[in-house]
Amino acid sequence: MNRNEIDLQNISFYGILRELKKYWRYIVIFTVSVWLFITGLGQLLYTPEYTVSTTLVVTDKTSENNYASLSLASSMADVMSEIFQSDAMRELVENDTENIMDGRITCSQVPETNLLVLNIISKDPSSAYAFMNSALTHYSEVSSHVFSNASLQVLQEPSIPTSPSNKPRFSGSKNILTVAACLGMCFLITFLYAFRYTLKNPFNAKKLLDGPILGVIPFEKINKKQSKKALLINLPIVSMAYSESYRKVTSRIEHILRKNNKQVLLVTSIAENEGKSTCAANIALSLQEKGKKVLLIDCDFMKPAQYKIFERKDDVIKDEYQLIQYNEKTHIWELFLNKSINKPSNYLLNKIKSVVENNKINFDFIILDSSPTKASSDAEVLMDMSDYTLLVVREDWTDIRIINDIVDLIWQSNSQFLGFVLNSFYEQPVRNNAYGYGHYSN
Repeated sequence: MNRNEIDLQNISFYGILRELKKYWRYIVIFTVSVWLFITGLGQLLYTPEYTVSTTLVVTDKTSENNYASLSLASSMADVMSEIFQSDAMRELVENDTENIMDGRITCSQVPETNLLVLNIISKDPSSAYAFMNSALTHYSEVSSHVFSNASLQVLQEPSIPTSPSNKPRFSGSKNILTVAACLGMCFLITFLYAFRYTLKNPFNAKKLLDGPILGVIPFEKINKKQSKKALLINLPIVSMAYSESYRKVTSRIEHILRKNNKQVLLVTSIAENEGKSTCAANIALSLQEKGKKVLLIDCDFMKPAQYKIFERKDDVIKDEYQLIQYNEKTHIWELFLNKSINKPSNYLLNKIKSVVENNKINFDFIILDSSPTKASSDAEVLMDMSDYTLLVVREDWTDIRIINDIVDLIWQSNSQFLGFVLNSFYEQPVRNNAYGYGHYSN
């Protein structure tokens, strides 16, 4: 597959919604930040302006014909608007008020009328009002050179403005820009999700992964009070679908191991937090439910987890890999660690190898919970002492190319590749045989 293209079959609409829900805090923070930035920038660039307005009517002193007066006054009004905005008018206003006019004068004619709307715009409301009164007082000194017979009458007296007439920068487009930023953030998250080359749904797993799919473990949602507990199939907090999915996976695993007269199974993953330790524990529990004698060994020297999963107290674990203990609650045999070990891994791996070889006769199955292949090379050594290796793949977690590279590495070891367990997937297949469940390695 060309990684420059998006595999639409691997993209889930609900997966996109979950991705947006996952990062909703970042979306909100980004959106609010953009809104605050635009608001702050607008205020920083904002200079309030105050406008004093008045409406004037232009008439012809010499005409008694109202219609003719309106026609002539209309043409006069057009010129008068230019007079009010002239440099001569500005000079008169500044001399009269003894202030430099820091604003501007605008004068517009109401279309097809002899009405003028005069606006004085200034940064100070009092100055704007003073400029307006001065302009109305001295307009005749400028207009007499153009229209001696023009007369202006104030229809609306000016007043001092109480609030700015202009709005801060971006005030009109602020909401639009903020919404655009929010949508842009959502698009970016969706884009990164689409181009992330991970397994996003189980429906095309057979197409993307180089090996059989033994089963799909559904995502199990539990409440916060129960979140610290491991999701074991013998607990009442898990759903029927969750526990049955593990039992089906275990049945397929047992079938392959029994058919080929093998006992030792290595359970690993590519990266951390893909659920391989919980998977190993539930496979051991499922085999025990079938009446099998199972030994579960925690081989993760850096971050042992099985003692936490089974809630074993620290004082129960006497010494590292010295004493195999029977758990009366789960009826499985355990060889756990309760802390990370700083001893050389070769020393510990040799111990495990000795335990495995000496106990094959005592147990039906031996399950090794390995550290992730990305975290250490211990898993590669454990492959050589295992009959089969099982890879746990979590939804949208690890690059598919890395997963397939590890499969090649497994085949190069003394171990055979058993297949994949797809863990914590939200969407479930309808038909088991659609994802290669009927195709197992021999």
